[in-house]
Amino acid sequence: MRRPARRPPPERTCDFYERPGDHPLVDLNADLGEGFGRWELTDDEALLSVVTSANVACGFHAGDPSTMRRVCELAAERGVVVGAQVSYRDLAGFGRRAMDVPPRELADEIAYQIGALEVFARAAGTRVAYVKPHGALYNRCVHDEAQSAAVLEGVRTAGTPLPILGLPGSQLHEAARRVGLPVVGEAFADRAYTPEGTLVSRREPGAVVHDPDEVVKRALGMATEGTVTAVDGSTVKIEARSLCLHGDTPGAADLARRVRDELTAAGVRIGSFA
Repeated sequence: MRRPARRPPPERTCDFYERPGDHPLVDLNADLGEGFGRWELTDDEALLSVVTSANVACGFHAGDPSTMRRVCELAAERGVVVGAQVSYRDLAGFGRRAMDVPPRELADEIAYQIGALEVFARAAGTRVAYVKPHGALYNRCVHDEAQSAAVLEGVRTAGTPLPILGLPGSQLHEAARRVGLPVVGEAFADRAYTPEGTLVSRREPGAVVHDPDEVVKRALGMATEGTVTAVDGSTVKIEARSLCLHGDTPGAADLARRVRDELTAAGVRIGSFA
C-alpha cells in the first residue's frame, strides 16, 4: 500500500511552543540506545513505556547498528516518536568532552548520523522526526554560532527539514529560525539552571538534581507554570514544549514514570510535539 505523503513542517520561524499555563500539553523525551556492544546503559524498554519521544544515540557518543535497530523497533511498536541524538565523535568520553571540530567536517558527521538512524527507523516502519544534539555539542551550540550553523547544515544535508530540539534562546535555535527549520524548546527537571536560563555545567557541584521529590516538583513547575528556580534562588522563565528525562541515571525509568503520573494528575496532557 502506498504511504501517504508527509505534510511539510511549518516554514521559517514556526515554533512548537505551547505556553504551559494556557495549553498544558507536554512531550516527555529520553536519551535512549546509549549502549555499545554488550555494554548497556539505559533501560530502553522500560523508558519507552513512559516517554513520547526517543532521542536515539547514533553511534558517535554511544549506540551501534544493532542497538539503533532494536530501539527503533521498540519505539515503533509503542507509538513513540524517534529522534536522532547527534554528537561529537567521542565514544570514550560519552560525547561530553569539549571538542573543536571543523564546521564542514561536523556538518558531514551530523548528516551521517541522521542517515544511519533513518535506515533503521524506516525498516521499523517509522521515520526520524527531529534532531537533538547531545552532551558537549548540545552545550556548545547554546553559545557557538559556527558550530550551530554546522549542525543545521548537516540536518539540511540529510534531506528533510527536521525540527531541532534544544535549549530555548540558544544560538542553535536562533540559527534554525534564520534558515527556516522548526524549533522545539526543551527543559530538564533534573538539571540545575543558571539565572540566565542555561544549564549549570556538569563540572560544577549540584549540576544534577538527584532528589526524586525535587525532580518531580521541578517538572510540575516547568509544565504548569513555565518556571524553574535557578541556583541563586531566582525564578527563571522556561518556555519548553518537551521535558527531558535522563535515562542514564539509577532508577531512571521509575522516576520517569512518577513524573508522568504526577503531570497527568495535575491535568497536564502528555503528547509528542512531532
